Amino acid sequence: MDAVGFTRMEDGTRQDYELLERLERPYLEALPDRLLAALIALKDSYSGYQVTRYEHSLQSATRAHRGGRDEEYVVAALLHDIGDELAPHTHGEMTGAVLRPFIRPEVVWVVEKHGLFQAYYYAHHFGEDRNARDKYRDHEWFDSCAEFCERYDQNCFDPTYGSLPLEFFEPMVRRVFAEPRYLEGEDA
Repeated sequence: MDAVGFTRMEDGTRQDYELLERLERPYLEALPDRLLAALIALKDSYSGYQVTRYEHSLQSATRAHRGGRDEEYVVAALLHDIGDELAPHTHGEMTGAVLRPFIRPEVVWVVEKHGLFQAYYYAHHFGEDRNARDKYRDHEWFDSCAEFCERYDQNCFDPTYGSLPLEFFEPMVRRVFAEPRYLEGEDA
């Protein structure tokens, strides 16, 4: 088994780090497979809705695609809830972190904040402030997030909606996640 010679990173050599880079390449290339697997896992996720989280995600992406959204947006719509399994209270932020190197900043912000914006549709039923999203009212992407929730999230629990199959979106996922385009410290 190929392995580095160090037990502390500060003791690593150039050869150690070249080995790690070589071994990491196939792992990074398999990211689309892991994302698709996380999406498929939503088939078994607790829901209580009339559709699974998986179907909800397909509906979101289908509506975005049919609404003329670009590929990055459609892929973000498809994956926007994959963080639910591990971070149910902060799933948008978790998913945003996954998307950030591959999806433009506006769409990442929408995914990160969609949970708060989505509360507009139900918070008042629990005596909570449905307008809590207004703390971002002056943010340049406020309207984008409100629109995402209205058109591509809150209405995607319909068991009669004709969603496109995952196979339709898979090539988009592979293209979007083929290479990071929005790395921190670099201009997009």
